[in-house]
Amino acid sequence: MTSRRWPQPVRLVALATAALASTWSASSASAQTPVVLTLDDALARGADVSPRLAEARAREAAAEAIVTARRASALPTVTATSGYTRTNHVDEVTIPLPGGGTRVLFPDIPDNYRARGELAVPIYAFGRVEATLNAARAEVGAAAADRETARADVRLDVARAYWTLVMTRETVRVLEQSLARTDAWVADVKARVDAGLLPPNDVLSAQAQRARQAVRLIQARHDASMAELDLGRLTGLAPGTPITTATPAATALPGVADLVAVGEAELVRRALEHRPERIALDARRDALRFAASLARAGTRPYLVGVAAVEPARPNPRFVPPTDRWRTAWNLGVTFTWPLFDSGRSRAEATALDQQAAAVEARRQDVDGIMGLEVRQRVRDVVTAQAAIAAATEGVAAAAEARRVVEERFRAGAATSTDVLDAQVAALEADVEYTRLQASLRLTEARLLRAMGHK
Repeated sequence: MTSRRWPQPVRLVALATAALASTWSASSASAQTPVVLTLDDALARGADVSPRLAEARAREAAAEAIVTARRASALPTVTATSGYTRTNHVDEVTIPLPGGGTRVLFPDIPDNYRARGELAVPIYAFGRVEATLNAARAEVGAAAADRETARADVRLDVARAYWTLVMTRETVRVLEQSLARTDAWVADVKARVDAGLLPPNDVLSAQAQRARQAVRLIQARHDASMAELDLGRLTGLAPGTPITTATPAATALPGVADLVAVGEAELVRRALEHRPERIALDARRDALRFAASLARAGTRPYLVGVAAVEPARPNPRFVPPTDRWRTAWNLGVTFTWPLFDSGRSRAEATALDQQAAAVEARRQDVDGIMGLEVRQRVRDVVTAQAAIAAATEGVAAAAEARRVVEERFRAGAATSTDVLDAQVAALEADVEYTRLQASLRLTEARLLRAMGHK
């Protein structure tokens, strides 16, 4: 008895089906507990685990530390030094005394020990410290604005991934329902063909329509799995963690309706006041101007007070030297005035002023871009809302048209082609409505981002 050998395509399909089944069973056995995320939960998790936001926080902390260091430059400093020196032996220099005997004027002391403690107090720096502090504080403001920019970007990325996942899963749901209806339709057509009421090609047409919908469903499931991986990455979840979205696409983001009701000119004004990118540019422009003031101060005098205590053995300040510890001290004021530096300070100040002018020009360009972005986002929201209203009517009309055509077909007044066309129209209307809902939520998130909302 010979076994039946199936054709090559059939055997490949069978092997692929078996592999998918084994993979599904293995993944089901080790499936993780689904994580339920609302949009707010996803945004909070994204802000907590974002490396980009962590980098911005670190840069802000570094800028604050620099301010502390610059502030310390105006405070007293204490320095302690010590040393030991071994010298060669020398002939002692002695002098005779009037009453007899000698006195050592320069002894042979090869071991020399020295210590020094010094206190330096900046008395007046003619604007140097103030300019340095102001520049450092401006950098802190710029770093804080950069952190808010990173936070806004992370929130927008998480919102995009969240609504993409919602949209793709809604698309999968719509396609699954449509495929179930198509399966029922294919069975109905087969029954009518078997009864001799329809020609055989109607079954093939129905099966072809069913195959096209199955392909779309496979693609939609793939898109949903990729969207889930993307959202998991942005929220710090382990790869493969199932995510359940708890915020429906019909939920409008708070505050958007109030923004749309305000005039575009007022919205642009608010955006220019709150956008962190603009605040960062203003801060960096100010920092460069303060740095230019510091460069100009390079040719101004400065005054420093110094107090020192210097124990040594021998101490060269005492004559004649003796091989014992003796302590000397000094107290004074140093006035330094760099009279001429060949134009270096002026050139540095000019370069910094030009850099500040470049940042100011860039800020003006950013103002125009931000104004355009705000107007575009507002109109995108209005357009999306109008499109959803029209799509809602289209979904209802397509569903009713499909129902009427199916009833007419059962009554013999319509062809199977009419039914297939009606089913395709209803499916496209449902998918389009789902896409528009998620697109509106993402457009609302972009509007809030354009307004500089946290």
